[in-house]
Amino acid sequence: MANLNEYESQLFHAPGSIQPHGILLSFQKPELTIEHISENIQDYLGINPQKLLNQPIKKLFSPSQIEIIQETLREAAGNSNTCQLSFSTPLGKQEFDGVVHHLANQVILELEPKVVEKPENLPDFFAWVSNALANLQKTSTLKEFLHLVASEVQNIIQFDRVMVYQFDAQDAGEVVAEAKREDLYSYLGLHYPATDIPKASRKLYLECRVRYIPNLNAPPSDILAAQNAIHSQSLDLTSVSLRSVDSCCTQYHQNMGVAALLVISLIKDGRLWGLVSCHHQTPKYLPHAVRVACDLLGQFASLELANKIAKEELDNKIKLQSLHSEVLEAMAKKENFRDALLSPESRLLELVNAQGAAISLDDEIILVGKTPSQENIDQLIEWLEPQVVDSIFYTDSLPKLYPAAADKNIASGVLLLRISQIRRYYLLWFRPEVIQTVNWAGNPLESFQVAAEGDLVLCPRKSFELWQETVRFVSKPWKASEVESAIEFRNAIIGLILTQADELAKLNQELERSNQELASFAFAASHDLKEPLRGIHNYSVFMLEDYTEVLDELGIERLQTLVRLTHRMESLIDVLLKYSRLGQTELNLETRNLDFLLEQVINVFQVSYPDNDLEIRLTRPLPTVRCDSILVNEVFSNLLSNAFKYNNKSEKWLEIGYLEPNEQVQRGWIDAQLAVTAPPVFYFKDNGIGIRDRHQDTVFRLFKRLHAQNKFGGGIGAGLTIAKKIVERHGGIIWAESVYGEGTVFYFTLESYSMKR
Repeated sequence: MANLNEYESQLFHAPGSIQPHGILLSFQKPELTIEHISENIQDYLGINPQKLLNQPIKKLFSPSQIEIIQETLREAAGNSNTCQLSFSTPLGKQEFDGVVHHLANQVILELEPKVVEKPENLPDFFAWVSNALANLQKTSTLKEFLHLVASEVQNIIQFDRVMVYQFDAQDAGEVVAEAKREDLYSYLGLHYPATDIPKASRKLYLECRVRYIPNLNAPPSDILAAQNAIHSQSLDLTSVSLRSVDSCCTQYHQNMGVAALLVISLIKDGRLWGLVSCHHQTPKYLPHAVRVACDLLGQFASLELANKIAKEELDNKIKLQSLHSEVLEAMAKKENFRDALLSPESRLLELVNAQGAAISLDDEIILVGKTPSQENIDQLIEWLEPQVVDSIFYTDSLPKLYPAAADKNIASGVLLLRISQIRRYYLLWFRPEVIQTVNWAGNPLESFQVAAEGDLVLCPRKSFELWQETVRFVSKPWKASEVESAIEFRNAIIGLILTQADELAKLNQELERSNQELASFAFAASHDLKEPLRGIHNYSVFMLEDYTEVLDELGIERLQTLVRLTHRMESLIDVLLKYSRLGQTELNLETRNLDFLLEQVINVFQVSYPDNDLEIRLTRPLPTVRCDSILVNEVFSNLLSNAFKYNNKSEKWLEIGYLEPNEQVQRGWIDAQLAVTAPPVFYFKDNGIGIRDRHQDTVFRLFKRLHAQNKFGGGIGAGLTIAKKIVERHGGIIWAESVYGEGTVFYFTLESYSMKR
């Protein structure tokens, strides 16, 4: 057993010993003196290893052998290469398969006795591999390919069991393909915890593509070091096939009933994707040529694995892109973003294979399919906002990250896109929980034990019987192609919005030009209309003054009506002129005390209506704001006179005040996070006649009166229209809330205001 932290950092690459089925030597460059030698050289060559340390290689190798080694070194060029060497031993001439590893300042030589087979027993392994590669290329799916890899490897090496083992994101593994002896229990579908193959071992598998152990029960042979050499425990054996086996690994496989082991690495994009793990119940020696064939097969399998995965991803991507184009085409036909996303033909859920979606547009949340409630989604967005990186966030286990995600059966998986950096525009997709039963090869917790001193220690598991675990709160994972599709969809939406924004900007420019022309026309028309109107008015007055004795009573009455109508028409023209000027005049913005402005308006009102019985209530001092004081005076004056005129109560009153941001939050007008920047909302509240619900927008239309001309002091229906225009010129909004017969409240702001509706 080993302490977990120590075990993960243990130097697996420098065990200080080798497996006994071969010998190892290391030479110091450039002299090529022997620095390290395996103790078992005595068994193979009958030479005392101590006598070779610190000696030049000519003490062991003949000139022809040295030439072979040096030629191999030149060909290796910093890597490894093979050679064939023969020695005279006490038992006669012995052929060896050699592997030369060319390191920075060192050369390592592995030698394994060549097993001489009878010609009829020696298969053509490379022809076998060639056929295997041809068969593998014919497979159409990743699953079919992996099963054939297992089958072809078993055909070549004739081991009892060959498994393809795939790592997940947490480095746990699953047996995804298997070829075995018929009488053996199947491991297909079983999972193995990450601790079964520690991080240090995975690193070695990445650097050394084939790991071969012919006999797990064979004792290792120590490596001896010269006195002036680095210690044998520091000799890097990463790429050495003969590297000895860690005791925990030995015991682990012995517990599985394994005596011989061959492991081929499957590497994708520079990462260890998985392993082809081959087990045999008795010791089994594989010739060097077979292992070279397996290495070749493993390299091809890694390349083809990447191709198969890429093809599946590409097929899915093409399908999603086709759908993506259909959705964008449908969206382009809609007048606005919201309707486009909600249109039946948009197929929003299919874009990422989700069961539910939510569209968040500022304070509005629209739901599609199976989703959490609007309130829960609003809270989820608030939690997710600080965690969104590059405008996207996704997970297949939301309840583990966000405990408030109670809707695990609806939203265990979430994919969120931020559409706007400024506005609260989000797209969310949801996937439900998929309850999984994970079959482990034994209880994964048995990999750990707590030592007496309290340390967590790693130990080889003894049991590999089926152990099941139920996994909750996890959805089907988001594929890379689905995430990519979502990102492309976001970019396309932004492009569509920008295109629509450009079109809207052009329309606004055209509208602004038209408005300017209309305002100029209104100004000119109102000015030009006044001249003939004055003539009509003056001639009517002259006739009344000079021809009264000639006119009968009906004629006099008609002329008096004409004078009244010219007065009214002049008032209408004055209002039209004033309204047109509002759109053309630049605002003179200054920081002004609104109490001072209101006091001026009230004073003028008192002079104009000295006998008024209106009680004006001021709840608290008004704030200081930047505004055009003359225009704001006009707003105050219109709202004050309306409160007085449209009131038939015996006790008339008008309350004037404002709401601070926290009061606006309490009323549900804005979200708490907007309270810091929200402007004050001013109000004029009266106990007058009120406005019916259907007329609460109508009152702001130009020349629109809700009562007869002779009621409530007359007027032409322009005061509220002008007030609205002034408020909007300041960037604000104005609206009315009223109970008919009880009174009205006019609310307005003098700055931009985003209010919940």
